[in-house]
Amino acid sequence: MNRGEVYWVNLDPTQGSEIRKQRPCVLVGATPINKARRTVIVVPLSTSAKPNPPLTIPIQCLNRQIVAVCDQIRAIDKTRLLKSAGRLSKEDMKAINEGLRQVLVL
Repeated sequence: MNRGEVYWVNLDPTQGSEIRKQRPCVLVGATPINKARRTVIVVPLSTSAKPNPPLTIPIQCLNRQIVAVCDQIRAIDKTRLLKSAGRLSKEDMKAINEGLRQVLVL
């Protein structure tokens, strides 16, 4: 469970405007924490959201252009992880890092 890996995740049930359903998410928490805890921190990915940095960052994943929805960052229990879907490039992770820095005012 390394930072930058993408997993299919079951985000349901959700409430209100939270991004929902089964979708790919990228692990953004530190790798040692991902391995030690029962939860991981993820950013959901979407094919329908429009790029609007820093909230939604365009990236290449699953052989298509999609967006990382940085303002929907969340901690999830590892039981929500369904299957591995690959790994993001260093360039895409750098873009997500910058989006998270701006969204979280770090």
